Amino acid sequence: MLLFPPIATVAILVNGAPVATYVHPYEAHGEVFAPVRPFLTRFADRLWFDGGTLVIERGGRLVRVPLPARMPDALDRAYVAIAPILRALGERVEYDPQRRLVEVRSACSAPIAAPTPFVTLAHPIVPRAVFTPMPVATPRPVWTGPAIPRRTPIPRLVPTPAP
Repeated sequence: MLLFPPIATVAILVNGAPVATYVHPYEAHGEVFAPVRPFLTRFADRLWFDGGTLVIERGGRLVRVPLPARMPDALDRAYVAIAPILRALGERVEYDPQRRLVEVRSACSAPIAAPTPFVTLAHPIVPRAVFTPMPVATPRPVWTGPAIPRRTPIPRLVPTPAP
């Protein structure tokens, strides 16, 4: 899908360090939208769904964010307005629209990075159920017709004359 004008990506700095991630935050209608993972998972103590609402908890504070549809991988695909959520969790957030830069001053000491298999998260990753059918033996074909001649050419060895 072609978007016109192109989406303006935004950089996010947490305590002066840039957040490296494959999915980038963007600005739309004066708000900065960022994916839930890795940005909110590092600031929250717990994340869970309550119906069609994402609930974010940190230090006794609860933030409820309505999401349009609950998908199995909503934490990876959902984009939320990042600044109001971080402010509600107690962070200081400043946005410079000229430089397209969000600066977060956090008391949270955990570094923020894209999750890898070796990074522990604040919430458990639930493995997806994969359906693998049991293999079924293919029945051997039974030939009931006449014998078919071999169609592969057989090499004929021709003796070479002696000099």
